[in-house]
Amino acid sequence: MANSTDDQYDAIVIGTSQGGRFLPLELAKAGRRVALVERGPLGGVCVNTGCTPTKTMVASARLAYQARRGAEYGVRTGPVSVDLAAVRERKRAMVAGARQNYASRLAQDGLDLIEGEAYFTGPRTVEVALTGGGTRPIGAPVIVVDAGTRSKPLTIPGAADVPVLDSTSIMELDDVPEHLIVLGGGYIGLEFGQMFRRFGSEVTVVQSRTRLLMIEDDDVADEVATILRDEGITVLTSATPERVERLDGGRLRLTVRTEDGVRRIEGSHLLSALGRVPNTEALTPEAAGIRLDDRGFIVVDDRLETSVPGIYAMGDIKGGPAFTHLSYDDYRVLHANLIGDEKASTRGRVVPYTVFIDPQLGRVGLTEREARAEGRAIRVAKLPMGAVVRAIETGETRGFMKAVIDADSGEILGCAVLGSEGGEIMTMIQVAMLGGLPATAMADAIFTHPLLAEGLNSLFA
Repeated sequence: MANSTDDQYDAIVIGTSQGGRFLPLELAKAGRRVALVERGPLGGVCVNTGCTPTKTMVASARLAYQARRGAEYGVRTGPVSVDLAAVRERKRAMVAGARQNYASRLAQDGLDLIEGEAYFTGPRTVEVALTGGGTRPIGAPVIVVDAGTRSKPLTIPGAADVPVLDSTSIMELDDVPEHLIVLGGGYIGLEFGQMFRRFGSEVTVVQSRTRLLMIEDDDVADEVATILRDEGITVLTSATPERVERLDGGRLRLTVRTEDGVRRIEGSHLLSALGRVPNTEALTPEAAGIRLDDRGFIVVDDRLETSVPGIYAMGDIKGGPAFTHLSYDDYRVLHANLIGDEKASTRGRVVPYTVFIDPQLGRVGLTEREARAEGRAIRVAKLPMGAVVRAIETGETRGFMKAVIDADSGEILGCAVLGSEGGEIMTMIQVAMLGGLPATAMADAIFTHPLLAEGLNSLFA
């Protein structure tokens, strides 16, 4: 690699997800010469194919659902239908706005945006296959990889011969599917499954594990399944997909093996939501000596440094929970260490998350199962949303609040809030945990009546 001034930088950032889009800007503001390499649209998964577009479409689906419930509230409405092309255009407009907002910030002295695909040629050197053709070698003593993940491909027999949707392509459909078959009972599969049920599709969710949302407590997962079934979604658990085939007229037939034997499901569309894989192959990490785990994710320490000094990884590509806010916290750690010369760490951080089904599932801290597995003496507080005045008034009584409390100290160890604005209520409990407030403080606090938060009094009492 040539070592011309144009090729040498103080830092290279590969990818522009939630963390990667802020770090190069701050490095440049700190006086570093920075190259930002992006092979696709600016903003990464969150802006382009994740949070922004999906939650925009979730909002449309909720409005359709609420419109159909009008009579429950004394509001007369006519037949409700969904123009999926219009939903898609609203989603595209949101994404375009978010992209533009980020692009407008890149006019920063010392920051070069290089459009193309980066791959390592050594521990300090990168080659970029430029989008417009040709290649460009660059190098830096500090390299940060933020290249993200992509949908895991479906590999069952027949999958190569039928159209298989993923979490990106399903958002580009022109029309509402007649019958959508969803493979996967995790966050992505359930959000899309409920969304398209509310758009008007028949929906079948096929989960190979014994229940949905396997990392949640049994009572939480069971309640989620009940909510989805009440909306008319068919939920199959312990159902392993074996093959898929195309039928006459373009329809599909999925064969699954269940505890009761083989079952065949016919549908119009198939969504594979079986997880995600890291975008590490194209990076040729072996050329730099970067160690990967057995699933291909980049291994990092608690300061986000890889096995190669000076090379860091942030966001989904390093494995662990795949949340935008976690990527942003990775940025916090790297900003502190690379610019502030501090010793920030990811050690001990508590990561909240929300599943944007309706009602939402907000989660933070230990589950009941995890606390018991650690041998902790705990108390479990649980309150049905039907006991919360605000939920009754708004007709949103599905779900429950649940908190795990240390029996000796009264410390709040974690919570799950499955209910209207569950993510927001969970965040209130998270703040109490961050502040070290015991359960008694939440029980005795004065919360405004009648808000959903008022239910925290009863929960912790």
